Amino acid sequence: MELRHLRYFAAVAETCHFGQAATQLHIAQPALSQAIRQLESELDVTLFTRTTRQVSLTPAGEFLRAEAVRVLAAVDDSVRGVRRIGAGRHGLVRLGLTGTASFSHLPGIARVVKRELPDVALEIHADLLTPAQCERLQSGSLDLCVLRPPAVGDGLTLRTLEVEPLVLAVPVDHRLAVEPVVALADLRAEPFVAYAGRDSAVNEAVLRSCRQAGFVPRREHEAPSTAVLLALVAAGLGIAVVPASVRALPLAGVVFRDLLDAGSVELALAHRTDDDNPVVEAVIDILDAAALFSSPGLDAP
Repeated sequence: MELRHLRYFAAVAETCHFGQAATQLHIAQPALSQAIRQLESELDVTLFTRTTRQVSLTPAGEFLRAEAVRVLAAVDDSVRGVRRIGAGRHGLVRLGLTGTASFSHLPGIARVVKRELPDVALEIHADLLTPAQCERLQSGSLDLCVLRPPAVGDGLTLRTLEVEPLVLAVPVDHRLAVEPVVALADLRAEPFVAYAGRDSAVNEAVLRSCRQAGFVPRREHEAPSTAVLLALVAAGLGIAVVPASVRALPLAGVVFRDLLDAGSVELALAHRTDDDNPVVEAVIDILDAAALFSSPGLDAP
């Protein structure tokens, strides 16, 4: 059974008039009559009772009309769904994020996607260091990542979201808590709380800034996440130098202070350069339109 024959039948069944149905379908009436006869021949059944005055459905025709409505509706839904996917309007995007980006950038990204692409679902993978995100991008288990450059490996494109200054996190009763701005050199004798990841971009930025200030930070404790890092600071076990976005995660007992000459860390959106998934492309486009990027894209080395 051809799909067009089923559509022809549905039109005649709805109007019970070959002329009206032919006009509705934009075909000649003889061609429509021939198509219905072919359908009846294929099914070996009479679908319409025809007289000089009227056309009516036989019992078999009544049954086929109900089935045709169901089948054609399902076909139309499938076509619309395929077109939405092809246009990047429907599907799943797996998004990876660093720990701090989950607090500072995930709400904005999710809000824009929900508003502009309501049929696109985000699957969130948080608290991932940059090397792990790059590996999962390249393996295809993630589609987009919010990470801290530089990227690890080839074939990735990065778009800068933000360049964040480094700030100081100290216990509320620390001697520096009363200072509005602190010089990095004043941290020379302080015990530091750092991230536990060996490949942490934040750790590297902090180490680089401290060396430029003339000292190497003394790491007393390491934390697997930003929440734990701040908890250790609140407990008085050390101070921490963190991206400014950590201020989005306030914790009782911790205060943040601006740092002089402390440098900055970059946050970027990354995806596979050869990824032709229209849903991923659509998400990047709507984030671009929402001005979430701070600079043009660049290919990672």
